[in-house]
Amino acid sequence: MTMYTPYIGAFALSFVSLYLFRKLAYRIGLVDIPTGRKQHQGSVPLVGGLTLFSVVSTYLIFFVPFYPASVVFLASIATLTLIGVLDDKYDVSYKLRFFIQILLGIIMIAAVDVELEYLGNMFGFGMLHLGVIAYPITVLAVIGAINAFNMVDGIDGLLGGLSIVTFGALAYFFSTAGVWNLVQLCLVVIAALIPYIMMNLGILGKKRKVFMGDSGSMIIGFMALWLIIKASQPDFEAAMRPVTALWIIALPLMDMAAIMIRRLRRGDSPFKPDREHLHHICQRAGLNPIQTLTAICTVALIFAAIGIIGENTNIPEYVMFFAFIGTFGLYFFALSYIWRVLTFVRHLFGKEAPVYQNEN
Repeated sequence: MTMYTPYIGAFALSFVSLYLFRKLAYRIGLVDIPTGRKQHQGSVPLVGGLTLFSVVSTYLIFFVPFYPASVVFLASIATLTLIGVLDDKYDVSYKLRFFIQILLGIIMIAAVDVELEYLGNMFGFGMLHLGVIAYPITVLAVIGAINAFNMVDGIDGLLGGLSIVTFGALAYFFSTAGVWNLVQLCLVVIAALIPYIMMNLGILGKKRKVFMGDSGSMIIGFMALWLIIKASQPDFEAAMRPVTALWIIALPLMDMAAIMIRRLRRGDSPFKPDREHLHHICQRAGLNPIQTLTAICTVALIFAAIGIIGENTNIPEYVMFFAFIGTFGLYFFALSYIWRVLTFVRHLFGKEAPVYQNEN
């Protein structure tokens, strides 16, 4: 057995699982049919999440020593996979999904003390410990992370690409701290995502196309937050400062927050689906799907690089935090007036301004 065995195994198991689960999905009707906001062609199996869970659970069972934390982690992603598959098949109420997410956040804290309790000197007034409000903040973080990654799953390759950026950055930070078991877990997730991305983008043929489904986006968000807590809290690995976590999940976080604020300002539910996410705007602005995917993943990579540079050069935490808030402010402003900005740019370069329609 070599050091590459878990990654080669994860890659191979992901490929095999995708093919097997595709056949099962057609038989049981676990497919995405294009209606309303969905513009793909034909029924596409929703099996990326089942595959990712299969790979991660196999790794945890056969390559990781027994720990209470790993059992809770495995049980949590199993629960999210189940509720996600049921949601993909039967359209489960968002209230039930939130209840499950809240319950898992509580279990995560109560069973193995995985919680956000320390924020560092994020505001410039000294080290901040959350104390009694650590529990609700952690639960909110669980809900936020799960739904942030769920919301970006809007075009082929995007969820996989953004996830690789996040887990790649986490692997880097764990490696600097010498926490090789968590480096390995992050790389296993990445190895499992590569075959999914290839099939999701149709690289292996349009007939073999698959989607992640809610099960996949939910376990990705949960795993990312769990590892962020492990990396940023002094009671665990302390591989990075808490403020750095904002930068390595910046784009999913900013997109979710901006969309929810805009929906609330219109008087809509923050969870009402629409076509105002960044990937929708990029496409309506004239970028094709591959250009949109490349542009968004590049921006996410730049944000993650800012976090890494800030950590490595020890830029003060409050500077990193207020820089993040300022960046989000610019992001929100740009999205709020994006059509005016694009019209100005097109006029500036002598191009005809596009006609935009309200798609809500």
